[in-house]
Amino acid sequence: MANLRDIRRRIKSVKNTSQITKAMQLVAAAKMKKAQDQAIAGRDYADRLNEVLVNLKENISEEDHVLLKQPGGKKELILVVSTDKGLCGGLNTNLLKKVRAEMGEDADVVTVGRKLRTSLGKLGHNIVSDWEVADPTPFADAKPIGAYLTDQFLEGNYSAVKVAFTNFETTLTQTPWVQQLLPVQESALAEKRSYEGMGRTGEVGETARRDYVFEPSPEGVLDSLLPLYINYQVYQMILEARASEHSARMVAMKAATDNAEQMIKDLTLEYNKVRQAAITSELLEITTAMKAME
Repeated sequence: MANLRDIRRRIKSVKNTSQITKAMQLVAAAKMKKAQDQAIAGRDYADRLNEVLVNLKENISEEDHVLLKQPGGKKELILVVSTDKGLCGGLNTNLLKKVRAEMGEDADVVTVGRKLRTSLGKLGHNIVSDWEVADPTPFADAKPIGAYLTDQFLEGNYSAVKVAFTNFETTLTQTPWVQQLLPVQESALAEKRSYEGMGRTGEVGETARRDYVFEPSPEGVLDSLLPLYINYQVYQMILEARASEHSARMVAMKAATDNAEQMIKDLTLEYNKVRQAAITSELLEITTAMKAME
């Protein structure tokens, strides 16, 4: 009977765990929908902003703006956007592998999210700044981060500024990416910034090539537009990371709930077998005693 008590306790424990993972799955699903809508809603604006920059680039040279020129620094600065909480599968692990594979040995790190800040710190990487953003993330939270990265680049301390984040593709697919932010590359200006299948560059279509009239001048417009472009890229990447986080957590919690339910079925079957064996053993003892009394 002691064995039966142990099995009952295990079944109760697994049921309690299943209730927790089910609740976390529902919460993650609600947050996932909001995060996905926010990320997808920003993609059209990113595309339109890119169209204007493409036309601006055709009217100026790279020497006309400091954010387009290669600076004199030697080190890289990389912004790593991870999660504040765990229980989201291999999302952070995959991003960490991608970051370590592409970052230089002497690169400095700026972090958003506690998970990879802790991991990168333990691995000995130099973390120069850490930022916190709300969930859902407003543009006001991302703008200071973009301004900080721009200032660090303009001071000439770094040869490039990159952003490592997890790109949201579908609920089941999230891909880690490391994207150069500064200096703004011509190839980056010419690609479709929808963040769908990011990394596959392609020429902007003919509909993007329109006749714009820039006032007071292309250079003046570029001075105002490039900081907005950089800040919005940081913002959109954070939105993609948040959508990826909640999608991965929802899938992970669903898998945990399914595994718990299967374990409950297996334990219940084992419990019934042990109980049946105990009843059979008691019946045999009773029958044996009756025969002995005859």
